[in-house]
Amino acid sequence: MAAPKEIIELVERFDRNIDSYLSGHYNETQLRREFVDPFFKALGWDVDNEKGYAEAYKDVIHEDAIKVGGSTKAPDYCFRIGGARKFFVEAKKPSVNLKDDISPAFQLRRYSWSAKLPLGILTDFEELAVYDGRIQPVKTDRSSKARTMYLTYKEYVDRWDEIAAIFSQDAVLKGSFDKYVESSKRKRGTAEVDAAFLKEIESWRDMLARNIALRNPDLSTRDLNFAVQRTIDRIIFLRICEDRGIEKYGWLQSLLEGSRVYPRLCEFFHRADERYNSGLFHFQDDPDRQEPADELTLGLEIDDKSLKEILRSLYYPDSPYEFSVLPAEILGHVYEQFLGKVISLTPGHRAKVEYKPEVRKAGGVYYTPSYLDTVTLNPYPYPYPFTLLLNHAPDLNEYYSKQPTIYVYDEIFSMNILLYAFS
Repeated sequence: MAAPKEIIELVERFDRNIDSYLSGHYNETQLRREFVDPFFKALGWDVDNEKGYAEAYKDVIHEDAIKVGGSTKAPDYCFRIGGARKFFVEAKKPSVNLKDDISPAFQLRRYSWSAKLPLGILTDFEELAVYDGRIQPVKTDRSSKARTMYLTYKEYVDRWDEIAAIFSQDAVLKGSFDKYVESSKRKRGTAEVDAAFLKEIESWRDMLARNIALRNPDLSTRDLNFAVQRTIDRIIFLRICEDRGIEKYGWLQSLLEGSRVYPRLCEFFHRADERYNSGLFHFQDDPDRQEPADELTLGLEIDDKSLKEILRSLYYPDSPYEFSVLPAEILGHVYEQFLGKVISLTPGHRAKVEYKPEVRKAGGVYYTPSYLDTVTLNPYPYPYPFTLLLNHAPDLNEYYSKQPTIYVYDEIFSMNILLYAFS
């Protein structure tokens, strides 16, 4: 396939005015409108939704709407087929050196890896780089790490066949994109985001359990499990809210400055209780709620060091996760695995983490089917997704009533509801 006239003209125009484009005055918005949008239109994508599709079925989603606090919270473009994500494109102004600068590459790779997308594109039109999204990003990675293709604008015309054979809408629809992905050998160091996130929060549980057991010697095993689980749930929930524009970005990160981290964190929990009316933050008796108020966790002693380590690992550049694009079902499945273990106390009141007896006997944790999470949420408008109880979900009860064995269905349900409410 010869390069279309539009691409030839774009390349010639960029070459004629390259000095002005490479100056710091030419910004990303201008680049997107004048070069990136036309580039992907030439690949057959309905960038401007000229077909008038509903939001759920647009070919291309422009993610600017969830850019908060002046920081990018989502990739610039999301290309989809039938509403399902296929790849992200992140655009930078031409003055940025994409070939050597590690920050843009790390940013794109965080998006792709968190969303479990195999490929992502980074471009300023002068350069175009394709990255393998299956390789876990590390902040110290060189810009060439996980890069599978690199082109300059002068190569677009001659290599248009190669570009279109992978990233045109027609190529995606006909399976060429997927074949290219499968033909790319999985490199050493590849890690699925759900497995990596599970490992991360398991390390938090171990650290918090040991610290809380040490600093609160009167806690029972039951109370210790509750305290550790709720603390992790609350932190992750608020961090997700930040990346999805519901809370101010960097809210939790501010706790890294100064001391008395846990008392200050509890103030955030109180504000969340007022805002979300959720059982996750329930500190005062309420006649409209069946579950008792949490009178335990706000009085705990937790060392600053442990909490700061957790909070620091949730933010760029230490965190490889981008919660604005991390699918809710991934977090839900991670939590189901996470809740398959329990904290126990030794005679010396030291904490240790081990599999629950029923999980060990069953040979693993059972996933909640994703469609059930969605079905049980659909009938309930905001703010009810935050306060649903099991007996409000007839579809779910019906499903489990038909199973030959009764499976424990505990905090996973409420956490999945919170996650799906933002997806």
